[in-house]
Amino acid sequence: MEFTLWDILRNLLLAARWTVGLSLAGFLCGGSIGLLLLIARISSSKPMRLGAVLYIELFQGTPLLLQLFLVFFGLPLIGIDVQPWMAAGLGLTLWASAYLGEIWRGCVEAIPASQWDAAAALGLHRSYQLRLVILPQASRIAVAPTVGFLVQLVKATALTSIIGFSELLKTSNVINNSTFEPFTVYGAVAMIYFLICFPLTRYSKRIERILRVG
Repeated sequence: MEFTLWDILRNLLLAARWTVGLSLAGFLCGGSIGLLLLIARISSSKPMRLGAVLYIELFQGTPLLLQLFLVFFGLPLIGIDVQPWMAAGLGLTLWASAYLGEIWRGCVEAIPASQWDAAAALGLHRSYQLRLVILPQASRIAVAPTVGFLVQLVKATALTSIIGFSELLKTSNVINNSTFEPFTVYGAVAMIYFLICFPLTRYSKRIERILRVG
């Protein structure tokens, strides 16, 4: 079967939907867990801080590909059947949560201690200090590193092709095996990744200008 350039682009663009969807799922779910990790990291409870540190060190200190293998091949060993899309989503969620939690902790700790003291002087409980005073300021600092990590997450979805998830790179390999046009296929893939990631970085800079960060 002969593939035209339009056939190649159409199939790659359809596959790109899964890349975008997986990226958003990993970012949103990972961000939710990352927020809990942030709270644990700045908690006054030593066991909570230690648990969060161990979690973060575990996922930051091991390759993402290894984590995907452990989820995809490990869970069936304990009787949990996982499909490639589920393993990909879970693996990226756990990986993203560790990085986002640590990124946001750094942003919170960048806020001067005097802000905590001022909030305490107003009689606010620590949870209200964090929610009403600290997080609004830290969120301004967090824009650039958070978007930067999201770009890395989009590119990291390519690793899920190893466990059989049909995202952009997996689809490109199938197309290349049929067309034997690697330059055209992988060139188009590179362009699609660029078109996904470049607007994110530009939008990040726009938000920074609006917030006048730094």
